[in-house]
Amino acid sequence: MKNSNLSTPPSQLKRNLKARHLMMISLGGTIGTGLFLASGGAIHQAGPGGALVAYAAIGLMVYYLMTSLAEMAAFMPVAGSFRVYASKFVDPSFGFAIGWNYWYNWAITIAAELAAVVLIMKFWFPDSPSLLWSALALVIMFLFNYLSVKGFGEAEFWFAMIKVVTVVIFIVTGILIIFGIMGGNDPIGFSNFVADGGPFNGGFFAILGVFMVAGFSFQGTELLGVTAGESEDPQKNIPKAIKSVFWRIILFYILAILVIGMIIPFTDARLLSDEVAVSPFTLVFERAGLAFAASVMNAVILTSVLSAGNSGMYASTRMLWDLARDGKAPKFLGKLDKRGVPVNALIVTALVGTLAFSASLFGDGVVYIWLLNASGMAGFVTWVGIAIAHYRFRKAYIAQGHSLDDLPYRAKGFPFGPILALVLCIIIIIGQGYQAFSTDGIDWNSMLVSYIGLVLFFIVWIGYKVKHKTKLIPLEECDFKAE
Repeated sequence: MKNSNLSTPPSQLKRNLKARHLMMISLGGTIGTGLFLASGGAIHQAGPGGALVAYAAIGLMVYYLMTSLAEMAAFMPVAGSFRVYASKFVDPSFGFAIGWNYWYNWAITIAAELAAVVLIMKFWFPDSPSLLWSALALVIMFLFNYLSVKGFGEAEFWFAMIKVVTVVIFIVTGILIIFGIMGGNDPIGFSNFVADGGPFNGGFFAILGVFMVAGFSFQGTELLGVTAGESEDPQKNIPKAIKSVFWRIILFYILAILVIGMIIPFTDARLLSDEVAVSPFTLVFERAGLAFAASVMNAVILTSVLSAGNSGMYASTRMLWDLARDGKAPKFLGKLDKRGVPVNALIVTALVGTLAFSASLFGDGVVYIWLLNASGMAGFVTWVGIAIAHYRFRKAYIAQGHSLDDLPYRAKGFPFGPILALVLCIIIIIGQGYQAFSTDGIDWNSMLVSYIGLVLFFIVWIGYKVKHKTKLIPLEECDFKAE
């Protein structure tokens, strides 16, 4: 049974995202400040070997999550993506909560990126007004999304290209330094990698701590599922993007962290800094004799921040539009203009992001910090939703007598894959507040900060469930029709 009726669902969105757009969106979405800045702290905390283990484990989890999402997205390519899948294959209340959770996450992320742009521009223009740069960044992000979905795709393609080229140059430069070809020093080999108690430092709990941080570095890979609703030939292009991109992402992360760990001793306190001037990438480039490394990396990180904000505006806008179209958000948000852009949802999302950013400018920014904390766990909650939805999707598909041979793309390792991803995501979610527990007792404020996002998710989920009296959908009644 070929699902031809599902390949082009009755949606007014324009399918203008080409295969190359999907490829770079899924590839570039994972390469950002988590790699350029946070990787140094990970290496310092757990040693180069510990950081490699943590990132490899997260990479494996993300692989299974993305193949799970690709199986559903190729079969049912809709803009609501995992919100729709959670509603159809789990429980409408679960899908409702997943959708609003995802919209909020990315809307607040826009605010975070606006704040980051200010810090980056201050590197070059320390005395310039902050509002100038945040306003300019907001206008750029808004216009890329307002013009057309193709405009968004092109912007992401080139943003991602800059990041990918930077990482490739970094890895090649690092290898030349390690073998003594660049940098004017003798070959380094594994001397720094194993020195001073390396490659594993701090034991299991240090690796566990990095495991939590590494998860944030891979946030955004699920964006590929949202783009399915506007991609050309999703049954062909989505599986292609998943297959070719994952190994490149792992290759980039593993090789980049290996290069940093072999060149910079993990005991170097500079690895703990979140400043561009002493980021791991800058330190390695400077060791190679590239004096302009800090300015170049600042420019690259600027493109990463703009890319994250651009993607966040796209993802949250489409999710809000889909919620409205399904009667789960105000009706006016479900309208499209003649170019197929959900302008009303875009404007509201941009305004929410701007208001959240404004909260950081008044008082001591307490409101802004709480907003960020509330969104911090949202990505992992989304991943849990993907794993559960795919497990039940496959079970329902078989229960209703369909053949797996008819799936446009079949995820590998079922049911091991989604179960492993689910377990690891739950470990990360529970472990977020482990620092609140100490020999002196429990830090309740830290606990609340860590888990406020999870509390909000359950309030929305249970509230909708009680109001509408929804129940877990029996496998035999799961709906495989795209809407």
